[in-house]
Parts: sequence; structure tokens; C-alpha cells
Amino acid sequence: MDAFTVDRLQFAFTVMFHYLFPITTIGLAPFVAFYTFKAARGDAEAATAAAFWTRIFAINFAIGVVTGIPLEFQFGTNWAAFSAASGAVIGQPLAMEGVYAFFLESVFLGALLYGKGKVPTSVHAGAAVAVWLGSWLSGFFIVATNAWMQHPVGYRMVGARIELTSLSALLLSPFAWFQYLHVLCGALVAGGFVVAGIGAYYLLSQREFALGRRFVADGTVVAALFSLLVVYPTGDRNSANVTEYQPEKLAAMEGLFKSTRDAPLAIIGMPDVQHHTLIDPIFVPDFLSFLAYGNFRANVEGLDADAKALWPPVNVTYYAYHVMVGLGTIFCGVAVLAAFFLWRKRLFATPALLWLLMLTMPFPYIANEAGWVTTEVGRQPWIIYGIMRSAKAGSPTVVSGEVVFTLIGFAGMYFMLGVLFLYLTLRAIAIGPSLQSGVGDAAEAPA
Repeated sequence: MDAFTVDRLQFAFTVMFHYLFPITTIGLAPFVAFYTFKAARGDAEAATAAAFWTRIFAINFAIGVVTGIPLEFQFGTNWAAFSAASGAVIGQPLAMEGVYAFFLESVFLGALLYGKGKVPTSVHAGAAVAVWLGSWLSGFFIVATNAWMQHPVGYRMVGARIELTSLSALLLSPFAWFQYLHVLCGALVAGGFVVAGIGAYYLLSQREFALGRRFVADGTVVAALFSLLVVYPTGDRNSANVTEYQPEKLAAMEGLFKSTRDAPLAIIGMPDVQHHTLIDPIFVPDFLSFLAYGNFRANVEGLDADAKALWPPVNVTYYAYHVMVGLGTIFCGVAVLAAFFLWRKRLFATPALLWLLMLTMPFPYIANEAGWVTTEVGRQPWIIYGIMRSAKAGSPTVVSGEVVFTLIGFAGMYFMLGVLFLYLTLRAIAIGPSLQSGVGDAAEAPA
């Protein structure tokens, strides 16, 4: 393989592995803050819950930091031309992420972990809120940087270099905000299912009954709410921006090879790029036109509207998008059903639903990763949309053998980190919140 292909494989591998951990920290941060705040008001059970979820959060944060460091170095080692051209732009939000968000999150996480009993309870609760704010703010700056690469705004060209003319245009871009809100909701879906799923595990294991019920209830409500919000309005508005600014990405997502009036929505089907068609599709007539433009009769641009050299990889974009949408639909069904049973006070006594909540836990991570694959692969062949092609963004002095060597090294290192993460997390879950807090397991029978 050539160096460009291996560069892309290395970055894809490292960023997708790393992103597993920010999903959890962004999704769990409000739970940590909520339980810590309740504990500060004298809720002993919430204090036990806060200590447990803070430990899980800290494990994810630590692994996320370690796996995220190589990403920044790759901008200089593997993508030197991109960094030289756009460093004056992307360097600013990335620096703000480090100074204003990462430091905020990491400093107050230390206070949260080691300050209990040493600082006033109000200060301890404030540290939890600061960690929450820091994790969400960190996500915003990263997504805003990516959104600028998707839809460049507030810049000017000075020869081959790109200079930022308006930081506010970058940070306040509607494209960035709806992309960020969609990412945020996706992470909260994952966080909700993790909390509910672990609570379900405790109830099915006949232990930690009080906290298990609390986790199932709180996680179910969050999962149900944000499973709906990830579809509308955040998913809808994010898709509207893609429709307006990246029509070829929309066409690849839907397997629409020919511009079509009254365009149907493909529920399933297999794209045949050679013959420009979907094999064995199931369509909803006219619905893509409505979703894209609010008009069942609107014309939707297909891939034929652009030269084939400007097409994104259709198969990867199409399947990643449909995995994301399919799983998102399942999450809505599972979470809303569980919320209905919770409202009817039957959820804790319905083992089938508890099993379903527990087994659903890994799938929001798959959906989040599939969403980013859609976003990034669908942008190709551009690394900065409409300005710089990915093939021109690499480091001219780096050869494929060097990248293969480091990719193997990353794979080995990340494997060991993954094993360590699973050991620490599963051990914490196996011990349980009560024993880790030194209060003993809950002894009451399930309701």
C-alpha cells in the first residue's frame, strides 16, 4: 500500500479507538454531577452512586487521554501538508480545547476524586459540575474544528495557506452547533444505556437492589429522551446542513445515484457502484425529498450531479449511515418501551426488559462510531471540503513502511490498554458501588 492509504488507516484506527472513551465521559458526566449534587444535600445513597460512577468516569478519562495523544502528533508526522496549510485555523480551537476544557476537566476531576471529606460538600459538588462542563466543552471545541473542515467559514487564502479571519464565525457556525448537539445526544444515549444496563445487571444478579433500581430508572429516562432528540431536532438539522453544503455525501448515504424528483427513502438495499443502482431495495416513496427539503415533490441531487472523482466511497458511507440509523431506531424503541414500563411501575419486575437494557449497552458505541464514519468518509475526497483534497494533505517525506511499523505498534499498545480498561471497569462493576464505598451490599429484597 502507498503511504497515503496507510496514513488514513492509521488515523482511522487510532481515532476510532480513542473515541470510545470520550463517548463515555461525555455521556456519564451529567450522571456524576447529578449524584454528587444529591449527595451534597444529604442523600447517602446518591453519595455511593456518585463515588461509583466517578470511578468509572476516571478510568475512561485516563485511557482517553493516553489514546488521544498520538492523534495530535499525527497532524505533524503524517499530515504535514494539511497542518502547514490549515494550522493557523484549526490550531486555535484545538488550543482552546486544551486550555479551557481539558485543564478544567482534569483539575476538577482530581478535586472530585480526592477532595471528598477534605473540602466543603458544596465545593465537591461544584467540582463535579466543572468536570461535566469541561467534558462537554472539550467535545465542542473538537467538533467545531471538525465542522470547519466539513464547512469552512471565516477564512481567507494567503497563497497556499489558510488564515482565520473570524474565530466567532468558526465557533458560532450553525453547521458546528448542530453537528455538536447531534454528537452530544449520541453520547448521552450511550451514557443512559450504560447506567441503565449496569443497574439492570445488578437487579438480575439479585444485588445492589436500591442502587440498581435507581440506575435503571435514571438511565432509562436519559436514554429515552436523547434517543428521540438524536433523531429530531439534532439529527434532522444536521442532515439539513449536509443536504445544503455536501449534497454528494447525502447521495452516498442514501445510495442515490441519479438526481431524482419525488426521491424515495432507501430503508435497505445494496449499492452497486459499477451499475449505479441499489440491489434489492425497500423504498419509502417520495420520503427522501420530504426529509431533505420538506417537499414530497422536491428534486434531490444524486451522485450523477458531480464528477465521479468527487464521489465519496459510496459503499462505506451508505452502510455506515444505515447502521447508525437502524441502531438509532432500535434505541428509540427499547428506551421508550422501558420508559413506559417504568411509568407503569413494572420495569424492575420484568426480567426480559432488564436483559434487553443490559444487552443494548455496547450498541450505542457502534452507532456513534458509524455516525463518525459516515461524516468523515462521506466528506472524501476532501480533507477540507472544497479547499484541500486528502491526497494532497500528507507528509511527503514519510514512506509507507514507517507508517505500517507505527500502526503495528499502536495496535499492540491499544490492545494492552483495552485489556487494562476492561479489567479495571469490570472489576469495579463486579465489586459493586456499596462494597467499594465501604457500606456493604444492599440487603433489601427487590420491589
